[in-house]
Amino acid sequence: MSMKTMSEAELRERTRALLAEVHPDKVDRTTFRRAQFDHGLAWVRFPEGHGGLGLTANLQQIVNDEIRKNAKTFYEDMAINPIGIGMGGPVVLTHGTEEMKKRLLRPLFTGEEIWCQLFSEPGAGSDVAGLSTRAVRDGDDWIVNGQKVWTTLAHLSKWGMLVARTNPDVPKHEGMSYFLLDMQSPGVEVRPLYQITGEAEFNEIFMTDVRIPGDRILGHEGDGWKVAITTLMNERTSLGGGGGSRGSGPIATLLRLWKNREKAAFTQASEAVMRDRITQLHIECELLRLTGMRAKAGLRSGIPGPEGSVGKLAMAEINKRLWECSLDVMGSSSLLYEAGYELKRPELHGRASRVEEHAKYQFLRSRANSIEGGTSEVMRNILGERVLGLPGEPRVDKNVPWKDIPRGV
Repeated sequence: MSMKTMSEAELRERTRALLAEVHPDKVDRTTFRRAQFDHGLAWVRFPEGHGGLGLTANLQQIVNDEIRKNAKTFYEDMAINPIGIGMGGPVVLTHGTEEMKKRLLRPLFTGEEIWCQLFSEPGAGSDVAGLSTRAVRDGDDWIVNGQKVWTTLAHLSKWGMLVARTNPDVPKHEGMSYFLLDMQSPGVEVRPLYQITGEAEFNEIFMTDVRIPGDRILGHEGDGWKVAITTLMNERTSLGGGGGSRGSGPIATLLRLWKNREKAAFTQASEAVMRDRITQLHIECELLRLTGMRAKAGLRSGIPGPEGSVGKLAMAEINKRLWECSLDVMGSSSLLYEAGYELKRPELHGRASRVEEHAKYQFLRSRANSIEGGTSEVMRNILGERVLGLPGEPRVDKNVPWKDIPRGV
């Protein structure tokens, strides 16, 4: 039997064999996820021996459905290691050495080693290629100095995906290299950035004479932009949705709030208007889910296309309107945030439990959706230029060495 032509029935049987050997209701998360990886059911689109079976990505849903059907415990990838599973795994598979794949993919999937992304800088904004963090060769190693910002989960991470400038004498897209940084290395300082939610989910990172071994470069020296594109495209496909069943996710919270609403707060007319508004959001959420499924369906490994930006843009804009609607359903009670609002460093599962608290938290958190993973403005540019074929914006720095590009002081 060829794994690349495995039928749905065979894949379900393989998943049931995993559950018969190691059941998530009876063992801890790490034990189960290790076994899932070893059975090739972590990412079925990855090659055999690297957590997969060489199948198309849409078949992962069959594995997930079978686990949900036969177990009370189901581990959501994005709640365990969102940056690692959503971006790190595909990048290592596409650009990493065989040694990297064997060393990194399994603990990445189990959540034993959390990952973060070190791209954005205070002086570069949305222009990733304009970064100024420098990596200078020192024998077989690299010495890195610079600052990164908006680094999600850096305070919990073992590995950071770092893009740094290794050659300032060539145009900015050509002079970058992509490194795997051990976040516990001497010279790495992680400082919290508190958000409107009260959480320091994001961080700023300062690197002072940080030494990175030469064998932790992904791709080759100067390939940083190409490898970064792999990361960003997988990020947008990941953020754009496509997982879960119909009616799940944020729309389920909104529907629950509507069911529990204070009916006396609505007139017959205002209730009819709100029903139309919720119905429209339900339709858009389902379209978003299906769009995400299509974006992921053709993946095996490598770099997704720019179409992933469709889902990412839609997710950001729909989420903001959906959580605004949730607060409107709640009425005046949504204006108060519960006592105990505090500044804290969150864990991966540190979220509000009550549906009302969850809606208020997500309303505040959704402000970031149109910024993280590429702003909505950047997404529109990508879709216009790379999908619709519209002319690109004028660039005066295209063939200019990075060192000669004027920068603010």
